[in-house]
Amino acid sequence: MDTTNNTLVIVLAVIALIVVGIIVMAWWRIQRSNRLQERFGPEYDRALEEKGDRRQAEKELEARVAHVKALNVRPLSAEEVNRYALEWQETQRQFVDEPLAALQKADRLIREVMKARGYPVEDFEQRVADISVDYPELVADYRGMHRIAIKEDKAGTEEIRQAMVHGRALFENLIKQKEENINQKEKI
Repeated sequence: MDTTNNTLVIVLAVIALIVVGIIVMAWWRIQRSNRLQERFGPEYDRALEEKGDRRQAEKELEARVAHVKALNVRPLSAEEVNRYALEWQETQRQFVDEPLAALQKADRLIREVMKARGYPVEDFEQRVADISVDYPELVADYRGMHRIAIKEDKAGTEEIRQAMVHGRALFENLIKQKEENINQKEKI
C-alpha cells in the first residue's frame, strides 16, 4: 500500500508540474503577444492578417526587431540634419507647382535619410519592416505615400498632399534622435 501511495504522489506531482508548465507557457505567450501589440500597434494586426497565424506573425515581428538591433542605426549629425531639413523645405516648395514630382522627391529623400542613418534601403519591403520597428505609428502612411510616389495609385492633388504630410511626419522623426526608440529596442 505504501508503494502505491508513493507512486500516486509521484504521478500527481508530475501532473501538477506539467499543468504549471502549461500555465506558465500560456502566460508567457500572452505577455509576448501583449508586448508586440503594444510596440507595433496596427502593424501587429497587419502582420497577423498577412500571415494568418499568430505565431508566424509574432515570429516575423520579433525577427524585425532582431534585424534592426543588428543594424548600426545612428543619429544624424547636426550638419546632416540641417542639410536634409533644407532639402525637405525645397521639396515642399516644389509641391505647389509639381505635387507628384515633389512627393517622389520626398520619397527619395526619406530613403536617403534612412541610408544615412544606417538602415538598408535597397528593398522597399525591408525598409518598411525596419521602419515598423522604430516608427510603427508611421509605417502604414509610409506605405501609402510610397505607393502614390511610384504611381501605383492614381491620386489626385489632395491625396498627394496628404501623402506629403505623412511623409513629412516620418522624415521629421528620422532626422531627429528619438531616445524612446533606443529604449524600445531594449524592451524585446
